[in-house]
This record gives sequence, structure tokens and C-alpha cells, in this order.
Amino acid sequence: MKTIRVETENATILLTEVPEPKVRDRQTGEIAKDAVSGEALMKVGVVYIDEGESSLIHVTVPESGVSEGLTLGAPVSLPGLIARPWESVFNGQQRHGIAFRAAAVAPGAVPAGVGA
Repeated sequence: MKTIRVETENATILLTEVPEPKVRDRQTGEIAKDAVSGEALMKVGVVYIDEGESSLIHVTVPESGVSEGLTLGAPVSLPGLIARPWESVFNGQQRHGIAFRAAAVAPGAVPAGVGA
């Protein structure tokens, strides 16, 4: 499956939803695990702002990659952020989207020149 590196150097990324376990199966409540390491996965909501455009996205990070000191509305960094297009058939309907994943989520800073 193709992955696309997401450039974050000049973007502003703000925390909109605190990290919470990513649920694999809503009926059983099973938590999603990394296919390679077996580590529990977390989901975090952010607004990604770059070149005057913004997008609300959910990003998956390993549980060990969630830093202390995260504050709603504050800037965060997402090292190793990638986007992965996906397609599937659900209840007979073709669906598609983009899944985002990062190595970690940590307190960050607003890029220089933003808001100036």
C-alpha cells in the first residue's frame, strides 16, 4: 500500500482531541494493535493548517509515542507523519479515505512567521 510523507515543517498543528485508545472492533471494544510490534494504538485529533488551508484529521500513534504535557488547543508536533489512501466495501458500498499515522505526538511550537 502506498504511503505519502506529510510535510509538517511549515504547518501549524493544533490538538483538538486528547489521545484515546483506537478501537478496532466497536462491538467488542477490542483495542487496535500495531501489526508488527503488537503495541496498543492511540487516536488523536488535530487541525493541520498550512498555506491558509486547514483540515481536521485523526492521527494514529503508538501508545509509547504519546508525550506528557499535551493541552487541547496547543501546538503539537507529529514526527514521521504519513498519509495512506485506503478503499473498502462496507455494506455493499465502495468507501475510500486517507488514514494518517505518526511515530509520536508531542507538545510543539507554532512555526516562525505564523500569525505575524
